[in-house]
Amino acid sequence: MSFSNVYKGKKVLVTGHTGFKGSWLCEWLLKLGAQVYGLALTPPTKPALFEQLNLSTRINHRVVDVRDQQAVQSCVADIKPDFIFHLAAQPLVRLSYREPVETYATNVMGTVHVLEAVRHLNTPCSVVLITTDKCYENREWLHGYREEDAMGGYDPYSSSKGAAELVIAAYRRSFFHNTPIRIASARAGNVIGGGDWALDRIVPDSIRFLLQGEPIPVRNKTATRPWQHVLEPLSGYLQLGARLSLLTSITPPTQVSTLCSGFNFGPNLTSNRNVAELVQEILKHWPGTWVDHSDPSQPHEASLLNLATDKAFHVLNWRPVWEFPEAVANTVQWYRQTATAPEKAVVLTQEQIDHYSCDAHNRGIQWCQ
Repeated sequence: MSFSNVYKGKKVLVTGHTGFKGSWLCEWLLKLGAQVYGLALTPPTKPALFEQLNLSTRINHRVVDVRDQQAVQSCVADIKPDFIFHLAAQPLVRLSYREPVETYATNVMGTVHVLEAVRHLNTPCSVVLITTDKCYENREWLHGYREEDAMGGYDPYSSSKGAAELVIAAYRRSFFHNTPIRIASARAGNVIGGGDWALDRIVPDSIRFLLQGEPIPVRNKTATRPWQHVLEPLSGYLQLGARLSLLTSITPPTQVSTLCSGFNFGPNLTSNRNVAELVQEILKHWPGTWVDHSDPSQPHEASLLNLATDKAFHVLNWRPVWEFPEAVANTVQWYRQTATAPEKAVVLTQEQIDHYSCDAHNRGIQWCQ
């Protein structure tokens, strides 16, 4: 099925809409004709994609902290959304070492608060809660993690996301049987794309040094990640939300349980590259240099992490569109063009969504047919 008409005229609430992924999702939902509502703190970075896209004037923008249960519940009750995409999070591994309490409060209790608010809705709602590929107990396996593998996490960020997955599963089993509320979770790989300005992430860090004409410092050159353009998981979230919305009271229970569950959205195996390879690919499109800043005393980060996406392929007919070189090329293009013409951020973002959708259509991917 195609989700091109599913969201038109529908009320869609995006938590974390002022962040990188949330801003891209809001832009895509606007193109799909949705009534977009946002619930988040003020933009976490300067610059911020949310402000570059001028989204505060184009959607219903609400400054709400997901750690505030009453505020979240009041907001959800007021909007009565048809769809919720929960992206609000403390998303950084290294920051989680410095701020573990904030990380757990946001990622675990924030998820609880959204689910509690949904539990009190008396209208149908399809809810996709986004966690991360790092929610799995990482044993540094060569093969990809599957949705049924154990939750875990070495660091506060990763374990908070594993805990959030356990919360989602418990709420789904405990409160949402035989209700018009449909709950699923989504786990994506390492996302890249224009407009990410977070600290301690290799792509925005690279762009900052390239803009200054300085060598890129690389702290963990051998760490391997499933790199994917931000539009890849977003297409999966949108497809999953659309499919949830089609479930009815007469849908067979096995089909309901299959869709109301966790899904991995990762790239093809050829996009599993180490950090040095990613930086070298960036430099093909923005000439510069990099230097090895490996530090054995730095906080632990996983060195190997892959996702298996068979379930998304077979259940949702979803698969990646852009290979690693395309993902990096489009990412760098966005930064380079907006660096010289910042006023083009909206148009360029929309053009990349159109380009991605066109490539998906040409490759016979079902959500865009």
